[in-house]
Amino acid sequence: MDRVRKTFDEWAQNGRAELMELEHGKNVSKFLQTISFDKPFTFLDVGCGNGWVVKKIAREKNCRKVVGIDKSNKMIIQAKQKKDSSKEEFIHTDIESMNYKGKFDFVFSMESLYYADSIKVALKKIFKLLKPGGSLFCGTDFYSDNKVTAKWAKIMKIQMHLHSKKEWKEFFKNTGFIVKTKQVKDLKSRKKWKREFGTLFIIGTKPQR
Repeated sequence: MDRVRKTFDEWAQNGRAELMELEHGKNVSKFLQTISFDKPFTFLDVGCGNGWVVKKIAREKNCRKVVGIDKSNKMIIQAKQKKDSSKEEFIHTDIESMNYKGKFDFVFSMESLYYADSIKVALKKIFKLLKPGGSLFCGTDFYSDNKVTAKWAKIMKIQMHLHSKKEWKEFFKNTGFIVKTKQVKDLKSRKKWKREFGTLFIIGTKPQR
C-alpha cells in the first residue's frame, strides 16, 4: 500500500479530514464564489477527502452531477456516509487510473495533485476528462515561492512534488491548457503566510477546439 493512501486513511480515522475542511474552507469558498455556475454543469473533485466540496457544489441549482474521487478508501466511505443528494457520486480511485465514460465542465483539485506519481500524467488525464471549453481549478498552499509551506514534505514524510508558481504554469501550458493564476489570501489569518501568499490557484481552460 502506498504511503500517501495510508496517511489519508489514517487522517479519515483521526479527524484530520474535518481539519482539512476547516483549514481550506475559507479560501476555497472565496475562490468558488468567483466561478460562474450559470449554466447546467458537471463537476469532478480530485482528492475529495470527506466530500465537503462535493456537497457544496451539489447545492448549486445548475449542478447536474458532481463526482468526488480519492485514493483513500476510508475517506470515500466517510464521504458516502455524509452524502445527502442524488447528484453526488463518490469513487475510490486516483486520477491516473480513473475509468469514467463521461466528460466534465469543471475539474477541481485542492491540495492533491502534488501527491500524484506524475503530475504530467495526472494533468493529461484531466485534460481528456474535460469538455472543450471546460476548466481545471488546481489549488495549492504547497509551492516553493511560499517558503513556510515548502517544509511540509519533510514533516509529512510522504511523496509530495514541490514546484514553483512558474513551474505549475508550465505544466499546465505543456498539457495544452490556456493558463491563469489567482492568489487567494486570508488577510485576517493569524498565520503570516496565509496573509502574504495564501492559496495559489492555477486555472487551466481546455481550448474549444
